[in-house]
Amino acid sequence: MSEPISARRGAPSRATAIAAGHSTRPVAQRLRAHAEASHVPTALLGLLGLVATFGLWWLGLHLLTAPGSLQRQFTPDAALAALPSLISDGHLIGQAVVSLRRVAIGIGWALLIGVPLGFLVGRMRWLDATLAPTFQFLRMVSPLSWMPIAVMSLGIGERSVCFLLAFAAVWPLLMNTAAGVAQLDARWLELGESLAATRTEIIVHIFIPGIASHVLTGLRLALGVVWIVLVPAEMLGVSAGLGYLILDTRDRLAYSELTAVILTIGAIGFALDSLIRLVYRKFAA
Repeated sequence: MSEPISARRGAPSRATAIAAGHSTRPVAQRLRAHAEASHVPTALLGLLGLVATFGLWWLGLHLLTAPGSLQRQFTPDAALAALPSLISDGHLIGQAVVSLRRVAIGIGWALLIGVPLGFLVGRMRWLDATLAPTFQFLRMVSPLSWMPIAVMSLGIGERSVCFLLAFAAVWPLLMNTAAGVAQLDARWLELGESLAATRTEIIVHIFIPGIASHVLTGLRLALGVVWIVLVPAEMLGVSAGLGYLILDTRDRLAYSELTAVILTIGAIGFALDSLIRLVYRKFAA
């Protein structure tokens, strides 16, 4: 009988191989495994990180600024103290609703344009080769650089703001949809054709489930870009919205309220991103 492989000269033992494999694992993976083994909830770690950030913010301003100074109005405790009055009079909530409506309009137009166009680009190689340089060129232009053109073409107000938001959101949706269509397993399409499925059935039962995760990824990226572009876009001569409220509090020298509005913008953006991630996990499961 031949000698076992593990006993041959120079062959590492099973224990040695396992130890070597453990030692070469990336540090991040070992830390993640340790965190999972210690049963520390991820949400709790995130909450601790937020508390630590706010604590450093509070400590830094209280140590580096004098009591009663202008800078003290930017502390988190001053912002949280100003927040209830902004909420109770309905001013903050009303402006937030206006901003969310504009975001919904911009994202809606981006979905109507970006997803079908991305589907065509992903299906037709010649169309991808023809339009890819143009799309990459336009994608690299900051949406805010279109503000003068938007004002001259659409006027000051709602339409120009929604145009800027839609322009910012369309590229992540288009690119991710095209990538999802291009990466779809061709065997699924062949199976559908062999079963005499109609074009509508192939789109509904193969394409839509196959690219759903890519579209949701593009939607998450688009939402992040739109939420960043929203505030400067709402400084474009409109009389409502969170961006307008930033200017209003600045003009009134109400800096604690201004900081409260900034915190509100971050909180709403975080909530929207968490909602998209929740939907993504349901589709990816």
